[in-house]
Amino acid sequence: MKKFTTNTVAGLLISIGLCSVPAWAATSVMHETPSKTESTVSKANATLPARLKALDNLLVEQWEYSLRTNPEYASMLGDKRFNDQLRDFSQAAIDANLKKSREFLKRLKAIDTTGFDVQQKLNKDLMVRQLQEELEGARFQNWQMPVLQNSGVHLDTPELVTMLSFTSVKDYEDYLARLNKLPTLFEQTIVQMRKGVKNKIMPPQFLLPKIARQCDDIVAMSMETSPFAKPVAQFPADISEADQLRLKTAILAAIQTKVIPAYQNFANFVRSDYAPYGRKDVGLWSLPDGAARYKLQVKTQTTTNKTPEEIHQIGLSEVRRIEAQMLEVAKKLGFADLKSFNTSMEKNPALHPKSRQEILDLYTKYTDQMYTKIPELFGRLPKAKVRIMAVEEFREKEAAGASYNPGAADGSRPGHVMVNTGDFANRMTLSIETTALHEGVPGHHMQIAIAQELEGLPPYRQQGGNNAYVEGWALYSERLGQELGFFQDPYSFYGHLQDEMLRAIRLVVDTGLHYKKWNRQQVVDFFRNHSGIEEVEIQSETDRYIVWPGQALGYKIGQLKILELRDYASKTLGTKFSLKAFHDEVLGAGALPLDILETRIHTWVKSQQ
Repeated sequence: MKKFTTNTVAGLLISIGLCSVPAWAATSVMHETPSKTESTVSKANATLPARLKALDNLLVEQWEYSLRTNPEYASMLGDKRFNDQLRDFSQAAIDANLKKSREFLKRLKAIDTTGFDVQQKLNKDLMVRQLQEELEGARFQNWQMPVLQNSGVHLDTPELVTMLSFTSVKDYEDYLARLNKLPTLFEQTIVQMRKGVKNKIMPPQFLLPKIARQCDDIVAMSMETSPFAKPVAQFPADISEADQLRLKTAILAAIQTKVIPAYQNFANFVRSDYAPYGRKDVGLWSLPDGAARYKLQVKTQTTTNKTPEEIHQIGLSEVRRIEAQMLEVAKKLGFADLKSFNTSMEKNPALHPKSRQEILDLYTKYTDQMYTKIPELFGRLPKAKVRIMAVEEFREKEAAGASYNPGAADGSRPGHVMVNTGDFANRMTLSIETTALHEGVPGHHMQIAIAQELEGLPPYRQQGGNNAYVEGWALYSERLGQELGFFQDPYSFYGHLQDEMLRAIRLVVDTGLHYKKWNRQQVVDFFRNHSGIEEVEIQSETDRYIVWPGQALGYKIGQLKILELRDYASKTLGTKFSLKAFHDEVLGAGALPLDILETRIHTWVKSQQ
């Protein structure tokens, strides 16, 4: 998703591993009572049914723990049990969470999987892998750098409000309790950021004033426009007038006396006590043990063993290939080179939206167009259709052009594509058709909604998000539009190529920043020399790669793997190959690491033979 973006709550979800909990949730816990003893599992290992039950019980226990200790994530999934809670971000909670992860890992490893089928064994192996990666990364203490210009408590909390459903008095009372607890979460975040200052685990200095400004913007909002006050703008009809008045008064008071002061205090802290200590170099290499940090990011975000140098070279090769295709389009339209073509498009008023609404209308048009073709490509379809929504204005300056937010697990809220309509006059319509395919159908919405509906998988796999798989599938989906005969407008097809070029450039500039020690201007220059992407996107994309190292690698690496597997299956099966069956197989087991996906497809091909 361009924040699953997939920027905001959605991009972070996929960036941290199989369980698909937000980055902030990966280290947030409450204190727990002691778990079942090792001897219980050991006794259960005696027979196959007992061992299967032991694994299922342990995964249920682990999932419940993750929801209980990450209440915002539970709320995103539509689980309202913890809607009156916020995560505990104290050091004691972080330490307890790591201890619990070590315990879960030990207990999982103790379960003998002899006799388990493929999916049952994967249920264990994928969780073991996830916990090992979490514990491997703990030594870098990333929780001491919890706030960035495109994510963090100051942005994630108001965005969460837009994902909640308010249907009862209890929903509003839970929300009120959450608002009253927000100052504590900000205080805990400040404590961790102070540790980051001390240990030199800091974001780049030039980005930090943006965080303070984002907080200032929220403080300056009226109650009519504040995202925190949105739930009381209109109540369900079955809530009494007396309760409406009581709840509205209490919630607005909490915003004024708790939320706004917390934001003001946080903005002052960032501006005065934090920003001056931001790091001067933008690459991850400049942090303590930076090379090892990036190596782990590359491994977890691509789920491969490719080195940064290998990925850099793949990126350069893809840039050359796509650039040749783009030049063909430019020449057909009467231009000798890409530079003159890109310049002409910047000045072409027909390629710039005239309003915010026009952008939303185009996304809707292209989404509806794809829905008519979906049955030709997939045997299994998600139950709910995707919704198109505008990014909230309070975060649009740093938000991606579009992103996908998953629906609630219980189906109460459908997945939705968040479209950035800000600064519309300086945006172009070129890539809207291809981005609609990527973020909605058949991209993120198809993959994530189907995964949520898969029966027989534990919840962590239904909700899981391996970055290279999720983003690789979405990028692969853009190409399906071309195969179906979309992109009839040559400018739209150029936008399609340009978006694929963006993903190829990411391989070059992400490794450039964090491995080859490029500075920010080198990234901007590479963009300008090899794409016609509008300047507002170049700037926000560059800053995104700086603060989310490795995440941008997943798109191309994942797409290339899916294309490789499709080519293998098609050539091996010949006339027996069914594209619809291939897609159903790729999407039929949740978001998998690429090596596991490869094994799955090879096994499927053999079964078809």
